[in-house]
Amino acid sequence: MKNITRYSRQIVLPEIGVLGQQKLRDAHVLVIGAGGLGCPVLQNLAAAGVGSLGIVDGDVVEETNLHRQLLYTLKDCGKSKAATAAEAVLILNPDVDVTVFSEFFNKKNAFEIIGNYQIIVDCTDLIGVRYLINDVAVIKNIPVVYASIYKFEGQVSVFNYKNGPSYRCLFPETESLKVVPNCVVSGVLGVLPNTLGAFQATEVLKIILEIGSVLSGKLLIYDGLHFQTQLVDFAKNPAAIEQGSRNGLKIFNQENAELKALDREAFLEKCRQDNCLVIDIREAYEEPKWKGSNVVNVPLVALENYCSQLDKEESIVLFCQSGQRSRLALAYLEKEGFTRLSHLENGIQSL
Repeated sequence: MKNITRYSRQIVLPEIGVLGQQKLRDAHVLVIGAGGLGCPVLQNLAAAGVGSLGIVDGDVVEETNLHRQLLYTLKDCGKSKAATAAEAVLILNPDVDVTVFSEFFNKKNAFEIIGNYQIIVDCTDLIGVRYLINDVAVIKNIPVVYASIYKFEGQVSVFNYKNGPSYRCLFPETESLKVVPNCVVSGVLGVLPNTLGAFQATEVLKIILEIGSVLSGKLLIYDGLHFQTQLVDFAKNPAAIEQGSRNGLKIFNQENAELKALDREAFLEKCRQDNCLVIDIREAYEEPKWKGSNVVNVPLVALENYCSQLDKEESIVLFCQSGQRSRLALAYLEKEGFTRLSHLENGIQSL
């Protein structure tokens, strides 16, 4: 492990040591939201030596952010938060691998963004996004380290940790939750998100290192104005878990369907990629013909035998006249274990 001197003051802790520091180096953490909470989370995780960080935020830096979002300066106003945060993190610790997602987290990109990250840190301020994060995390079986802030107060918890309670167990979805104000409406003490973000980072490190007591099934409530804390226990609700699972599966199926069904532009782009095999599953007599260096004609009846010789990790695009046969072929190849499949949604007649 390189740069051992940098982390020597935490390596000396018997609960961490060299092996613990290596766990941090090998960890993959996704931070959703690079605002008031996300900035201190990123600063602390990078400084601690967490090896891979993903940053998700489609917003840009504004001057009103600067009293609490300490990764940014006045010259950053108008720039992407995710990209600017990544630059600041790399200045803080060049050994960290940072992936930037300069987009808002939504149903269309949720599963693709989360990918193989091991922990999600929820630094968002929208109730709907929190439920989305919860539902995807339940399907992926990933712990979520949550925090929220309001004026002088904040709260922290860890959801979906080792089959524990989820966000929905603590906050059942109701109409009234959708009108909870954010700091734009209600205001916030600048130091508050930095305090709560440090709490979140602490929980992330404990999860990675497998030390201490994680805030699973517990909600820490912090009152900065009167310096009071309260710890509230809450239980796992099987009905809430089931609801999150149903929602997550629905989102997964929708996202997969969208990714696998190509429109005209996406199909033409695939045809230009040398590492992609494009298979015309029409009969040889069908018109119009579609030529290309990576295009082969394999009628549907011969597809099973042809694909038995292919690498199941190969990128494959299927097309037919209307999209019906290619959809059928895609479903068959999925069952056979092929993992990188797509098809021209409305067939060659749509071009």
